[in-house]
Formats: sequence, structure tokens, C-alpha cells
Amino acid sequence: MKRRNKDTCIVISGRLCLNSVCLYRVKNMLLKSNCVLEAFGNAKTNRNDNSSRFGKYMDINFDFKGDPIGGHINNYLLEKVGGLVKGAPDAQLRSLHIQRDPTAYTYIKVGGQIKSSINDSADFKAVTDAMKVIGFTTGEIQTVYKILATILHLGNLKFGSDGDVTLIENSKLVSVLGDLLSTKDENVEKALLYRTVATGRDVIDKQHTHQEASYGRDALAKAIYERLFCWIVGRINDIIEVKNYDARVHGKNTVIGVLDIYGFEIFQNNSFEQFCINYCNEKLQQLFIQLVLKQEQEEYQREGIPWKHIDYFNNQIIVDLVEQQHKGIFAVLDEACMNVGKVTDEMFLQALNGKLAKHAHYTSRKLSPTDKNLEFDRDFLHSLYSVVGFIDKNKDTLFQDFKRLLYNSSNPVLKAMWPEGKLSITEVTKRPLTAATLFKNSMISLVENLASKEPYYVRCIKPNDVKSPLLFEHERCKHQVEYLGLLENVRVRRAGFANRQTYPRFLQRYKMISEFTWPNHDLPSDKEAVKRLLQGCGFEHDVAYGKTKVFIRTPRTIFNLEEQRAEMVKRIVLFLQKVWRGTLARMRYRRMRAALIIIRAYRRYKVKSYIREVNRRFKNVRGMKDHGKHVKWPTPPKVLRKFEEALRNIYNRWWAWTLIKDLSPEEMVQIRAKVATLECLKGQRADLGLQRAWEGNYLVSKKDSPGTASSFTLVSSDLQRKDKFMRVLFSCNVRKVSEDRALLITDRHLYKMDPVKQYKPMKSIPLYNVTGVSISPGKDQLVVFHTKDNRDLIVCMQGMVPAGDSRIGELVGTLFSHFKSEKRKLQVNIVSPIHCSMNGRKCTVIVETKINQSQPDFTKSRSGYILSVPGN
Repeated sequence: MKRRNKDTCIVISGRLCLNSVCLYRVKNMLLKSNCVLEAFGNAKTNRNDNSSRFGKYMDINFDFKGDPIGGHINNYLLEKVGGLVKGAPDAQLRSLHIQRDPTAYTYIKVGGQIKSSINDSADFKAVTDAMKVIGFTTGEIQTVYKILATILHLGNLKFGSDGDVTLIENSKLVSVLGDLLSTKDENVEKALLYRTVATGRDVIDKQHTHQEASYGRDALAKAIYERLFCWIVGRINDIIEVKNYDARVHGKNTVIGVLDIYGFEIFQNNSFEQFCINYCNEKLQQLFIQLVLKQEQEEYQREGIPWKHIDYFNNQIIVDLVEQQHKGIFAVLDEACMNVGKVTDEMFLQALNGKLAKHAHYTSRKLSPTDKNLEFDRDFLHSLYSVVGFIDKNKDTLFQDFKRLLYNSSNPVLKAMWPEGKLSITEVTKRPLTAATLFKNSMISLVENLASKEPYYVRCIKPNDVKSPLLFEHERCKHQVEYLGLLENVRVRRAGFANRQTYPRFLQRYKMISEFTWPNHDLPSDKEAVKRLLQGCGFEHDVAYGKTKVFIRTPRTIFNLEEQRAEMVKRIVLFLQKVWRGTLARMRYRRMRAALIIIRAYRRYKVKSYIREVNRRFKNVRGMKDHGKHVKWPTPPKVLRKFEEALRNIYNRWWAWTLIKDLSPEEMVQIRAKVATLECLKGQRADLGLQRAWEGNYLVSKKDSPGTASSFTLVSSDLQRKDKFMRVLFSCNVRKVSEDRALLITDRHLYKMDPVKQYKPMKSIPLYNVTGVSISPGKDQLVVFHTKDNRDLIVCMQGMVPAGDSRIGELVGTLFSHFKSEKRKLQVNIVSPIHCSMNGRKCTVIVETKINQSQPDFTKSRSGYILSVPGN
């Protein structure tokens, strides 16, 4: 199937082979369905504990990869056999009113006495579990067992007579049947004892005779079991069939058909069912002969292959004896069943003797009076079959009352099995097809289905009565082999060819083996190409060349060709993978390169668009009052974020340059100091004094020192001559530990002065000795100058400067700017409290506010100093 993508079928007799086929990568669902079907379709016989009593054909669908995706089951001629619920639990048996002893039931007591190797409890559990796996609901499973119990109870119904009235002797069973069938007891009793008949416009209830009631009971039991089995098959098909499979999407699916035919058993007395089974075997045997023996030899002659004809028995004449229209046994049987009046089995046998008297393969005691193996008015066909029961079984008549009874059941599953029960007695006019016609039609359909596929055959030797080998057993096997035509088949196969293929198909599969045929040949014909290929492989001695096909004698040649093909396929696959991967890589590279070109072009476009927009917005920026400070920048693309930052920096530098380009050197110094203040203190103090002009040397100002400015000027000049500083960075009156002092900072020293003594210098600290400045975050204007020798200077400017005038920012910024110009580092801290060192000792300065205090004042504490400042 996978190699040639061709539908196949396996015609087998025996169930183990079916299981082996199904086990090959078939889903659990198909195996479980087989378990359920065998439970209801097989029976125990003298020769087989699990003999198939029905024909089953299963199509297993595979997808293009060879994986099973579903299936469909057809069943043919179910023998009406009773099922035994011997393995059910006690509680379930009680609910079904069933006893554990099988001999208590008429339909199965004979089978219950036969010795068996079957474990009924294990099989019962396996079947129940399989039904659950398949998808049967709990209610459906319970209904199945109720139907089986109904059949068992029907077999135990006994009818009696009271004059002309037919009665049910064990009437208690009626209520049991009503409970199991979910219908009223009186309806069950009426259907068993009466039949509704339409006479013109009138409808009457006709009472059954004792014989008719027994016949109706048995017919009902058979019909219920048959409907149950057909319902199970349909239910399984609904679950396992392939759904929503589209060949255009999923690829072509292929099929393996598996036919499990009947147990071919010949008993002492064979009736209608065995006749149908054997007809099926004859029909399939004819297909076997037609395909293997007849067509194969004809093909050799047609293809011009030298061949000596092998004779075989063509059993088409046997098939025609059974199924031929107007003349066959089935046709005579149907004609007898349609006759008006009382028709007996003996009358049917007489009709056969009249129409088939001249047939070479038909015989009866009347036609062969000397054959004592045949019984008068009973046997035909070499004592194989007895006509007893043929008429009734072929009619297979089930009274319409039973159909209406079951259709009106409150059990939906049981109701669905009898759809024709909704018709009233006046609406039923069409005569149903006979059992023989139905079976013949199904066989014709089956053979047509098999013929459309490539068949494979598995033949099984039938068991004997004791189910084990016996002395001289080979004689019985020999007869079976001869009957099945296997000897002729072996002769044809041995003298013929194991494989044959058309030249194009052979080349399509094996052309990669030869350099002359791969990838395509240039020889005159496909036949010449096949010859060249096989000669190159050294197989020309094992082949024959027909007109349209090449014939290969031994399987070994095919195996060798397959091995060489498999090896070459690996190389071809590797080559194709290499080429395809290279193609994919080149396609991927071209896509990536195209994408990169597009991305680059897009980025250039976005950059140009952004630059054009920036140029448009800032085009007249020189003529604006704020030089474009109010202009909103356009949003840059992600790739230009860093570029935008750089552009903003350039703009900001230009904007700053436009502001300071006309400033004097003194103003530039002040600007740098303010920038340094922002760098150190922005966001950490509220008032930095950036909005006012910074004078720096406030002690020369008459505003700060109206009476002492001249004295400070003289001292400052003396210090300049002495210490040779270039300029004064900052000067201001300060508070130092409850005493007024003055602070002078030059570009070389920091001086602490006494304003009372004409600004006499009290302490001089070289600037290179200053390491940092600490200020508090409040409005107290406390400043601590840290030095390398741990002799820090603590001063406070609050109260010593004009009210509302904060000079902390100016002091820090001026000092920080100077250090920066000297390329030295000055540490600026804004903390509270401030930790420092006084004369080598560590101390802490804490600032507190006092409402009633007019000016700042220092007081000593255990850990340092407390600066008290006015405030609330």
C-alpha cells in the first residue's frame, strides 16, 4: 500500500490473522471494536471455542504517511445465535433476572454443556471495557445486556392451549420481558399471542396457534439479536470512520481491506445458515481462481511469455448453481417462498429437483435413488444440506406487531433499532426481501469491492472436533488444500513469475539504480530502458519481457532491487536536502539583504525627515527673544535618540553662548560661580541667591560695613602684599561661637578676622589645606570648612547679612569654581547634623530654632556645638 500507493485487501479465514493485521500501527479504537464484534458475532462450536458466525469486512484507512486514521465495517449474514452473559457480576445478573447456570436457558443450554477453555469473567470485563473505550455510554451498554437477557428469557417462554385459546404457561416471564424492554406487560403478552391483520378496511386481532406463537417467539429472539448486532456495527462505524478528511489538504489516503470470512465447518446436518456460509466461500474461491489462476495464465499468453497451461477446477459453475437468476437455488427458494398457500420444505426440494435435475453438480435421493447417504425428501448436494427449515429461515418473517412493540419502547436505544415500527398495519404493503436475496446482494457487493483492490490471501486449515492434531490428520488437511485450489496456485506460482509491473511503473520505482535511466532515459522505449537497467544489475537471467510488462521470477530479485533502491534513495534525499537547504539559504539571504536595504532607506528617510523638521522649527531662532527656548522639539525616531541628545546639547551650548558672549570678564567669573552652585546644590536648597548680583567682597561694601570698610581695605591690602594673593574670592561678616568674626577668602588663603580689632587676622588657612565644605539644608547659613589637619572652621552667616539675603550659594559656588579652575577637588556636603573636627577632636554641630532668639548663637554641648537660630 505504501510502496505503490495502492488500495489492497486481505482475504482470510481465521480471526488471529485479522488481529495480527490490525496490530500493525492501528489505533486502539480499531482493536477494541474487533473485540466487541467478536464477542457478539462469534460462538462456541464443537471444533472451535470462538468460531466466527458472521462475515466481517473492515476498511482501514491510512493517511499519506501510512498512519491509520479510521475505518469502516461491513457485516454479512449473522447466524442467529444466543449470547451468554456468564461472566457478568452477580449484582448485574440480579438486575437482569438471570441465573448463573447456562443450562437453565433453552437457547444456550446445549452450548453450556460443551467443555471450553474460555474465561468468561475476564472476557466479559474485556468486552465492557472495550465498549467504554470505543465510546458507548453507560446507558447503551446496559441496554445491550438487557437485550441479551430478553433473548434468554424469550427462549424459556412456554405456550399451552385451553381449548382453542393459546396461553403463556409461565406468565411471570411477561413482566420480566416488559421490564427489560421498557414497555407495558399487556403489550408484550398481546404481541406474543396475537397478530394484527388488515382485511380490506377492517383491522382485526388474530390469535396465534401454539405453533405460530412458538415460531413468533423464536423469530423475535433472532431479529432482536440481529438488530442489536447491526446497531453495534453502526455505532462503531460512527466513531471510527474518517471525518473531515480532505485529500487536497491531507494528501491521498489509501485503504487496506481486511475480510474475516466464516468458519468453514461441515457438520452432520447443515441447514440454511451453513449453506449461505459455504456459498460465500465458493464466491470468494471463485474470486481467488479468477485473479490468481485464470487471469494470471491468461496474462502470460497475452504478454507473449512462453507458458504451459496448468489445469484447474473453475468453480464458477458452482456459484451459478446457487445464485443464477431464475435457475439458481436461491431463485428457486425465493419463488417457493412467494407462492400462495402452505409451502413446505419438501415442496422446495421438489422444485429444485425439477429445475436442476440435469445439472452436473446437483443431486438428491430422488435423482440418485441408489445413494443411500441421502435421505428422501430432505437432503441435496451429496448429503451436505438438509432442506429442513429453509423456507422459514429464508422468509425470516417477523410479525409487524413485534416491530411496533419495540418501536414504542421508552428506551431510546431500543426504539432506534426499529424505525419501521412507526408504520401502522395499513401502511405496510411492501414484501420484505428474503434472507437469501439480501445475502446474495451483499456478496456481489463484497466481491466488487475486493476486485477493486489488490488482493492477498491467507488460508487457514480448519480444526477438527477435538481441536488437536490426530493420527492421519494430514489426510484431512490434504483434502482441504485440494478443495481450496492451493495446489494449482502453488504450481502456477512456481512455474510463473512472482512479480510483474508495467514498464513505466517499473522505471518510476527503480530508475535511480542505473545511470542510463536516471533521472530520465533517452532510449527508444521504456522497455529498452528496463532491459538496460536489469542488465546493469545482472538480473537478466531471472526476468522475462512481455509486450507491456516486465516479469520477475523470484522474490530475491525484487528484494535486491529494493535494497539498491533504498540505498540510492538515501543519496538522492541527501542531495535534494543539500540543494534545497542551499536554495533556502539563498532565499533567506536575499530576503535579509532586501530587508536591510529597506531598513537603511527607511532610516535615512526618517533621519532626513527629522532633520528637516528640526531645521524648520529652529529656522528663525536667532530672531527670537528667547533664542528658541520655547520651541518644542519634534519626537525623534528610536534610531535617532542619541543623535537628538547630541543635537540638544549643541543647541543648549549655542543658546548659552548667545547669553554670555557679551559679558565682561567679571560677569563671566560670576556666571561660572553660579553654574558651579547649580552643579553642587541644585534641588537640595531652596534659596541659592541666583537671581541677584554676586559682589563677592562684601566687607569693602559700605552696605555691609558702613564704619569699618576702610579698615578692612587697609588690612586686605597688607595681606595681599604679604601673602601675594591675586584676588579676593569672598568676604563677609560671620558668627563664630558667640562672637562676631569676619571671613576673607582669597585665591590662596582663608582668613578668620576680628572686626572689633580692625579686622586683625586671627587664623589663616591655606586653600590647598581645605578638603571640603559642609552646610546644613536649612536657612541658618551654617558653614563648616574641613581641613587636612582636622582643625575645621565653623561659622554662621545668618544674622550677619541683610535680612532675606542668603549667601551660602555664592560662597559654595565661588569656592567650588575656583577649585575647579585649579583642577582640584572640593567635597561639598549638605547634611544635618554636621560632623567635624575641632583642634583634633571629633564633634557634631546641631542646629535648633528658638522663637524668642534675635540672632544666631553657639553653645557648647557634650558632643560638640549647638547653633541656636531665630525661627518658628
